[in-house]
Amino acid sequence: MGSERPHPESVSVELSGCDRHDAQIVFDTLGAYFTSDRRSGDVPEASSGARPTVWLGTFDVADPREGGARPEATARLGASVDADLQGGYWAVDRVRTTLESLFTVHDLSTVSGDQEKELHVRLESR
Repeated sequence: MGSERPHPESVSVELSGCDRHDAQIVFDTLGAYFTSDRRSGDVPEASSGARPTVWLGTFDVADPREGGARPEATARLGASVDADLQGGYWAVDRVRTTLESLFTVHDLSTVSGDQEKELHVRLESR
């Protein structure tokens, strides 16, 4: 029963239903609070096919950054963004709370497992 995650404090974030500029805003915003596998300013690449584009990032919420630059003033989305959060219960709740401090968050669905939670939300600018 091995875990697919290297740490229970990691949250996988999948963004869809948005353009790459809005995806970058969400990732940069989360990156101001949590360590990520995405570099600061890393611009998501759009695919050229007919399939919808999904952007992925992983955030470690165990040790949030304190006193860093807060992106509240730049967290304006051009349109709504659908986000799927997957990880341990505590970790997913921590990412959701952070998102809620910056955006309007609409919970669309939740799937609860034995040790992990999947949360599907829609983010909008306030």
